[in-house]
Amino acid sequence: MYKQTKDAHEYGIEVQDVSLNFDRVQDRKRTIVNTLHQGVKGLMKKGKIDVYEGYGRILGPSIFSPVAGTISIEHDNDDENTMIVPKNVLIATGSSPKSLPGLKIDGTHVLTSDEALELETLPKSMIIVGGGVIGVEWASMLADFGVEVTVLEFMDRILPTEDNDISKEAKKLLAKKGITFQTSAKVLPDTLTIQDSVSIDAEINEQTETFTAEKMLVSVGRRANVDNIGLENTDIIIDNGFIQTNDMYQTKESHIYAIGDVIGGLQLAHVASHEGIAAVEHMANQHPAPIQEEHVPICVYSSPEIARVGLTEKQAIEQGLNIKTAKFPFKAVGKALVHGETNGFVKIISNKDNDDLVGVHMIGPHVTDMISEAGLAKVLDATAWEVAETIHPHPSLSEVIGEAALAVDGKQIHG
Repeated sequence: MYKQTKDAHEYGIEVQDVSLNFDRVQDRKRTIVNTLHQGVKGLMKKGKIDVYEGYGRILGPSIFSPVAGTISIEHDNDDENTMIVPKNVLIATGSSPKSLPGLKIDGTHVLTSDEALELETLPKSMIIVGGGVIGVEWASMLADFGVEVTVLEFMDRILPTEDNDISKEAKKLLAKKGITFQTSAKVLPDTLTIQDSVSIDAEINEQTETFTAEKMLVSVGRRANVDNIGLENTDIIIDNGFIQTNDMYQTKESHIYAIGDVIGGLQLAHVASHEGIAAVEHMANQHPAPIQEEHVPICVYSSPEIARVGLTEKQAIEQGLNIKTAKFPFKAVGKALVHGETNGFVKIISNKDNDDLVGVHMIGPHVTDMISEAGLAKVLDATAWEVAETIHPHPSLSEVIGEAALAVDGKQIHG
């Protein structure tokens, strides 16, 4: 919104002295968070679900139960612990930001995304350690707010889990915002110095460079919250820091389930939600279908937005698939021109042998709202031809999906 207002003259709207009131930004964020929180509380009340506020731990076999799974709830006040003896337990303790070994988070100068969300003032400059999804989202937003941003990424490209074409386009478009990217950068935690500013060294191409900014944001992934919840009282297996489950989210203690970030995999809220539904249905002796990762939409909420479903081109080739690919740009779509949002494209990867969709990758305006069409196509095992035969309204941004599907066979209309 801030960037659009500053660029309003491009639409014939003259606006003088546009400025950012960060206090109001934070107030609005808190209002929205509280609204969502109250909404969930209302749903819990409507569903007649008992909610206990406190810290829960799983107990081992005891006088309460012959098997592990009794829950002891420690309250913030000094009240006696509450004991619950459930038939089933669902662990959904989520995850927390992690740091590099030796890189201490002080919450003031060196931050994680948790502390960054509570910033009272915008820094003039920021070093972001990590060019994955969260790092890129923060870099994009801060740059739009006028912060000087430098991203240090260990891999040879930002967004290394995305399709290579998407990664390249993202770097190009984000660099136009003034973001500096240093890839293949090995940050050296023991060189961290904090005074009025933050400085740290990174090894790049066998050379050591020093980077300095007002603050530093560490964005190198998340660790599962498995500590101090009583897992040591069970036979539950921890594998590489995550709770191990089967495809119905049962742990080794079959009456104890786990879902979400705490089990690893795709650490996404919408995935955790569906995992929770599947786990509860299984508890009720129903037979839910396991979630297939290739059907899950994955989004990056940067500007430009990024979204995908299915395999990247590299993954498809590694799996030995005989593929064909096509890209179609937003700049060839009328509504993108009207909105002044013409950067980016849709890329479709299709199987040459049967025309099945292998992967759909998008970068550009509102693609996180558009990716569900591709997700549905994957679930229904649709072909690129079937997507192309779907009538996309004109003018709409979704036309780019239909054109990309046509382009797989060189039949695009506007390209």
